[in-house]
Amino acid sequence: MRYCICKRCVIDTTVPGVEFDNTGECNFCKLHDKLSRLFPLNDKGEEKLQKITRSIKAKAKFNRYDCIVGISGGRDSIYMLYFIRKKLGLRPLAVHFNDGFGNPVAGENMKKAVKILDVDLRTITSDWRESKDLKIAFLKASTPDLEEATDLGIAAALYGVAVKENIRHIIIGQSFRTEGIAPLEWNYLDGRYLKSVHQRFGSVELRSWSPDNPGFNLSLTQLFYYTVIRRIKTIPILYYVNYIRSEAEKILINELGWVYPGAHYYDDLYQSLMSYIYRIKFNIDRRKFNYSALVRSGQLTREEALKRINEVGAIEDKKVIALCLKRLGISYDEFNKYLKEEPKTFRDYPTSYAYIRLLKPFIKLLSTLNVIPLVTYSKYFECG
Repeated sequence: MRYCICKRCVIDTTVPGVEFDNTGECNFCKLHDKLSRLFPLNDKGEEKLQKITRSIKAKAKFNRYDCIVGISGGRDSIYMLYFIRKKLGLRPLAVHFNDGFGNPVAGENMKKAVKILDVDLRTITSDWRESKDLKIAFLKASTPDLEEATDLGIAAALYGVAVKENIRHIIIGQSFRTEGIAPLEWNYLDGRYLKSVHQRFGSVELRSWSPDNPGFNLSLTQLFYYTVIRRIKTIPILYYVNYIRSEAEKILINELGWVYPGAHYYDDLYQSLMSYIYRIKFNIDRRKFNYSALVRSGQLTREEALKRINEVGAIEDKKVIALCLKRLGISYDEFNKYLKEEPKTFRDYPTSYAYIRLLKPFIKLLSTLNVIPLVTYSKYFECG
């Protein structure tokens, strides 16, 4: 395909699964417009938000907590916690997943936020041996899914705490209007995929699954248990909110003493190493779908987005990259060897992708019913 860039955002032909119509607009923009119609920022959208809030409260009126909220210390998750506590009057239990690479600035943000908002915080710390082994395994697998273990670990931790506390609702801070949706080949999530990569490249035995302590286990079977048997719903609450990042930052700084970690995603220091690998090995710039979302929602000009993606991201800090390699016990010679391995994707390993495609109608139904986020369907079937 000859090089092309969307006339509306900054998605270009380096992004897998991109398609352009005869006007030069990309399919990711069309997906954004579709989601905007499904989650309007008007009276109808507000009515839907209040209906969800009433349902959450009603189903947990005898519980200590009425929902689980995943937080990292970054802007999006802390604002979400602020919003549901101060504006919606919910009684959340904040849950943080610690895999050994948390940014200390983000850690302080979480401590201050839960104290001021009077929210309990539960930190789920992964087994360091497992976490380290999985990160090295995915480096050796030579795919862009370098954060596979952490992403699945976070989801599994939220489900595990929900089971333990008998809570039916998990609230997450993702927003298609500010973050966009990553193309499938840049961020494929699948428990079977994790297991297959670990079996080939890992050396530490992973603990077995239990409903309230799942570790790094989250296959289709376990997802079925959590979503259908236990009827736990995951709600991206910011879909229903006119979330303007610049305004949210002012609120968080003034009311919660929040401090900017230094870059988007920098609540996780490992993202510094990942960003470098994406750029050097895979020619991937995740900022393209992040900035494109902000351009579509009017929070960033296209000209500024184009300017930024032509510069190396601030998140690539040489000292932090060195720290990440040291924690993993990887020398620069070993690291350079990984960088030179032929790039691959999830399609080069055993996964559940064929089954996921067969389950397309069922996944669409679960997304429509808010059992799983609607973005789940979009990601697997509309993003490459």
